[in-house]
Amino acid sequence: MFIIGELINGMYANIGSAIKERNKSEIQKCALEQVACGADALDVNCGPASRQPLVDMPWLVEAIQEVTDKPLCLDSSKPKVIEEGLKAARNKTIINSTTADPEKLEIIIPLAKQYHSKLIGITISAKGIPQNKDQRLELAATIVATCSEKEFSIEDLYLDPIVLPVNVAQAQMNDILESIHEFRIISDPAPKTIVGLSNVSQGAHVRSLINRTFLTMAVAYGLDSAILDPKDKELMDALITAELILNKNIYCDSYLEAYRKK
Repeated sequence: MFIIGELINGMYANIGSAIKERNKSEIQKCALEQVACGADALDVNCGPASRQPLVDMPWLVEAIQEVTDKPLCLDSSKPKVIEEGLKAARNKTIINSTTADPEKLEIIIPLAKQYHSKLIGITISAKGIPQNKDQRLELAATIVATCSEKEFSIEDLYLDPIVLPVNVAQAQMNDILESIHEFRIISDPAPKTIVGLSNVSQGAHVRSLINRTFLTMAVAYGLDSAILDPKDKELMDALITAELILNKNIYCDSYLEAYRKK
């Protein structure tokens, strides 16, 4: 599982304050803590309160790169903000994200090609959030087809089925899980799959339990990557154990410790 740490996001009070005050040490501390807990890449999001995201995004990228060479997942709905982050990046990058709307794909795919970035495609469009598996597959097919037409490598594409909060969209959970499996057979070579895990427990009272239960189920459906909180030890333990049961790692009595030393 490719883990993207979610915590460098201006929506969190400590990160929002650090961006505002240009406190690099707080950003760098958060980056290193996530890496130490198993993050393979770091999501970078200025947050909705940022008044100058075109400045804040490259500042965050530069601050993080001073302490780690992990890939950076540049997270914004605004292509110009993403591009400013790409310009500042020396590390490998992932663009988070594009929708299935043609006008968005026309901008983001060339940007990903220009900067040799991987790309997350979320199965949503101007029509709104998909309500079933078939709608998700249709949007996924649009993203894959457009990437192929523009000669963007499908192996560098991650498809996101859009995880919704279980407390308001419980009936969609099974469709979301089945979409993860079916995205993987939508083309050859196959795109990868990814979820923003914390969405599933948004507004719920037992968030960690819901997150780790959904994650272990998604792993069984073939999930390749997740944006999550790597500092949640129980969540990470559940993920490691799920992959062990699926024979993705070799068993030993101290397998949790052994995995973390990899």
